[in-house]
Amino acid sequence: MGKIIAIANQKGGVGKTTTAMNLAGSLGVLEKKILIVDTDPQANATSGLGHNPKEIKSGIYECLFNNEIANKVIVNTNSPNLDLLPANIDLVGAELELVNLNEREYRIRQLLNPVKANYDYIIIDCAPSLGLLTLNALSASDSVIVPIQCEYFALEGLGKLLNTIKIVQQRLNINLQIEGLLLTMYDTRLRLSNQVVEEVKTHFQDMVFKTIIHRNVRLGESPSFGKTIITHDATSKGAINYLNLASELIKKNEE
Repeated sequence: MGKIIAIANQKGGVGKTTTAMNLAGSLGVLEKKILIVDTDPQANATSGLGHNPKEIKSGIYECLFNNEIANKVIVNTNSPNLDLLPANIDLVGAELELVNLNEREYRIRQLLNPVKANYDYIIIDCAPSLGLLTLNALSASDSVIVPIQCEYFALEGLGKLLNTIKIVQQRLNINLQIEGLLLTMYDTRLRLSNQVVEEVKTHFQDMVFKTIIHRNVRLGESPSFGKTIITHDATSKGAINYLNLASELIKKNEE
């Protein structure tokens, strides 16, 4: 039975989609069967994995609102063992449309239940907000990974997100765990990066992944080729970082 992991942070630009894509790609290379679910209306995970969102006729929106079956809209990617439940432009209006639906917080859980057994891990790329789509993702997930940028405002808003996770645990999904906090965009040249790492580790200790994701040019350019970092440049620092993260995740979950 697949473990569902949401990648969530209401701040934009912290490496959510980069992490979703490349953690999924790395787990696939390590011979796990993976599904990535794109719940961000910007559809960056969809385009970053080589699919044009404008050409996606059926995606997660159609599953949420038009009773499409997830199995029928899941597509392959060029990364080993990695499938995609894509997003298209229609998802932009989803927040408003969810408001009036019954069991509106459980729509993603309901659509993933039938496919859960087909995968080792299902990774959900969340929108940079704490709206209904993100609540849906958290309600559907077994755990959540929170990417934190190694910059000055790193901890700003983190309390709010952790509070939201606590509310989801109390009201919608008692089984939701925090898989870990992931430090991203680390620049070895900056003293500030080191300070943020120390501060986060002091505050949150065992909740922080040992693996830190460094700033890396190849990591930034791989989505423009429609590839994960593993298929784009497996020898790059970014690829090694995400392979280490995938190994850490597997070890933590399968000991």
